[in-house]
Amino acid sequence: MSDVKHFKLPDVGEGLTEAEIVSWKVKPGDTVKVNDVVVEIETAKSLVELPCPFAGTVTELFAGEGDTVDVGVPIIAVDTGAGAAAKGPVAAGPAEVPEVGGGAEDMIPTPAVPSPEGEQAVEPGLIGGPAPGGRTSVLVGYGPRTTEAKRRPRKGVTPTEASPAAAQVGVQQAFSPETMPPPDVPTEVAAPAATATSAVSEEPEASERGTVGGPAKALAKPPVRRLAKDLGIDLSTITPSGPNGSITRADVESHSEAGVAEPAAAAAPAMATGGRETRIPVKGVRKMTAQAMVSSAFTAPHVTEWMTVDATRTMRMVQRLRGHRDFRDVRVSPLLIVARAVCTAMRRTPEVNAAWDEDAQEIVLKHYVNLGIAAATPRGLMVPNIKDAESLSAVALAGAIGELTSTARGGKTQPAEMSGGTFTITNVGVFGVDAGTPILNPGESGILCMGAIRKQPWVVGNTIKPRWITTLALSFDHRVVDGEQGSRFLADVAAIVEDPANALLF
Repeated sequence: MSDVKHFKLPDVGEGLTEAEIVSWKVKPGDTVKVNDVVVEIETAKSLVELPCPFAGTVTELFAGEGDTVDVGVPIIAVDTGAGAAAKGPVAAGPAEVPEVGGGAEDMIPTPAVPSPEGEQAVEPGLIGGPAPGGRTSVLVGYGPRTTEAKRRPRKGVTPTEASPAAAQVGVQQAFSPETMPPPDVPTEVAAPAATATSAVSEEPEASERGTVGGPAKALAKPPVRRLAKDLGIDLSTITPSGPNGSITRADVESHSEAGVAEPAAAAAPAMATGGRETRIPVKGVRKMTAQAMVSSAFTAPHVTEWMTVDATRTMRMVQRLRGHRDFRDVRVSPLLIVARAVCTAMRRTPEVNAAWDEDAQEIVLKHYVNLGIAAATPRGLMVPNIKDAESLSAVALAGAIGELTSTARGGKTQPAEMSGGTFTITNVGVFGVDAGTPILNPGESGILCMGAIRKQPWVVGNTIKPRWITTLALSFDHRVVDGEQGSRFLADVAAIVEDPANALLF
């Protein structure tokens, strides 16, 4: 007997609202077991592989690779009924949208999952059990809230206008992300009002349906609408080729290649097909970085101080450590010495390892150092952090830095590694840049920019000698860190870089 269940895109613990489908690991007709990875998604922070909470036969994929899907929207249908493995693809109606973890077969042990800030962690237990904040625990993070989000009534659509399946879903329950129908139903059909009484049209019925009184409103899935918006295309100008007169992704792409975009959207982000300009939609890591940098730059009063340092002794130390047997399995670089110097100098100036609490009007001193290391990756700038870096030995810290950067560049950084940072180091020296004025990561009060280490003439005593010289630049939040504190911290870091033996004085 067929029992089709829909796996909805979960919140993977980052508090995000959407994710992009990077690649599907299955196709309709494939057999999957519980916890089999079925899809890889890209959020604004990282790439995440999602396991399936059901066992059975894949009947349908609701989103294509490259589509952006909102949290709570079904992405895959699995037939979990008896003999499902022997069946081929089965069409799933929009009324068949069970909750994740709603059946007894879904109740499998799962490890504790960290909850969003301000909520308790979910203890090891059963998938589909209650979670704080009105959420349902799933294999990865949490499902959407069911106690807060409410969808406002649509204008101009009555239950009688919608398809029978959509009316069955819409009349009986209010639309929230948890109860949203699958995206195979066009938005204009699958979005009835919350109740029969609130579904009374505020505009003439014909104007919405395109008969008398106004133009027709195009039918399209949410990912297709998003693509058209990104490309600056008016859906009403596209000739539909999908089922029931709906517009498909291919229709939008063909329209874009033809160079037909609505004139009013000339300034909207769109991929140019030729000419002298190319427009790239901003999403994922780059979108999150842009938002964070704007917020930080116009919220925290930045101050940047510079200091040029003779790093010759640091370079000698690096060479000695590279030949030491304890460091043979890790990569040793000047960044390791700078990271140790930062953690050591914080003992005298803990204010740089603090945060400003705007709501409480308090400065929050952190007694631990989650050291962020900025990494340039193909997906954009990422700043994963090393937890409790101040407690690590030099060997452990070197290994953590190497693992952190390689994981980031491979696009496998997990959300937990991107959150909770307290101080950041950005090494622009790897690009041959002398220094810069870095912008603080939101929630942090200090960031150190490490420049290139070059051999330059330097005055030693009364003579000029070739020495390894670098420039350090410290940006700090002037609400938290005074000029004297910032200057002392930078001078202490520089003193250790100049002579690592100075760390014994702290």
